[in-house]
Amino acid sequence: MESKLYIVSTPIGNLKDITIRAVETLQQVDFIACEDTRVSSILLNHYEIKKELISLNAVNENSKIKFILERICGGESCALISDAGTPGISDPGVRLISAAIKERIEVSPVPGVTAAITALSMSGLPSDSFVFEGFLPQKKGRQKMLARLSEEERTIIIYESTYRIEKLIKELVEYMPERLIVVCRELTKKFEEVWRGTPRQILDSLNNKITKGEFVVVISPKDWKERD
Repeated sequence: MESKLYIVSTPIGNLKDITIRAVETLQQVDFIACEDTRVSSILLNHYEIKKELISLNAVNENSKIKFILERICGGESCALISDAGTPGISDPGVRLISAAIKERIEVSPVPGVTAAITALSMSGLPSDSFVFEGFLPQKKGRQKMLARLSEEERTIIIYESTYRIEKLIKELVEYMPERLIVVCRELTKKFEEVWRGTPRQILDSLNNKITKGEFVVVISPKDWKERD
């Protein structure tokens, strides 16, 4: 492999959702940078890939980025992967990518699945123009952002965690009560679930549902009406 930083997309749930090129890249690079070595080991073991793993996360990124770049500059090849999906999308890996570019290290994408586009593709909502907001601020600026999004005329995609999904839906009841929303839980996994309806309808159904897992929320544009 050439001395580059390869941005390798991995499955968001189902381990079969990986490209042949991604598997080959992971097999051939000198080492792999990942969020959590325990999570990444599950995928690598499934495909019988034995590689050195370097943990890169929000806590250690300053020291690890320098170490990784020095090795690439020294002639080694590195694959960057996230716990799930495409690195750099609501993911600390974006800082490594930016630093590599500044060092004039070639960055090569190995594309694949990402939860945002997966959810949008099956939402039934307009996909010709959309805005991806990732995770909303937990505290400061959250209400201001929700107010801004309530005027958004494009489809909105938001990520949310197990711990805040109910809070988010309650906020959508307040800020966007008439919007159609699609809530996706554990996409591509065994317990995948999708709920469609107004925020109030979704909130009522959540009372009787399991809310553990990773969520993607897709929100219809302002004044959009579903066709009969």
